[in-house]
Amino acid sequence: MNYKIVAKYIKNIEFTIPNPKVFFLLAENISNYKINIDIKSNQVKENIIVVEISLSLKPTKDDFEKIDSKIIYATLIEVDSKKINKEELEKIILIDVPTKVYSEIRDSFIFLFEKSGFKEIQIDQDVDFNKLYIQKKSQ
Repeated sequence: MNYKIVAKYIKNIEFTIPNPKVFFLLAENISNYKINIDIKSNQVKENIIVVEISLSLKPTKDDFEKIDSKIIYATLIEVDSKKINKEELEKIILIDVPTKVYSEIRDSFIFLFEKSGFKEIQIDQDVDFNKLYIQKKSQ
């Protein structure tokens, strides 16, 4: 393996329910939301990269009051830059790391909803990051 995970942490959480009306309407409007996943990376040191994966619930329509929810999960990885090319590094950042930490992000996100009274929140248990990578490459 040309990389190892050094640390993982929740970088940021946004979770806002603006008023009681939105709270009560969320159950009815949950079909008007979709899960959005975003992945960014930055080099911290010569062989250290931070991979930030955000998971958010975004409305598909803008004609109703909405909740704001987003979690950003940071994973520090150490790479062996002598043994890795650009394409391999891209796959590590966009496929390997997200695949390894997704369940932790998902569990934290669901925890927020459950503790806020939303027991019926459904978020995919698995995400095929390889498929997303291939789709992105073909665009």
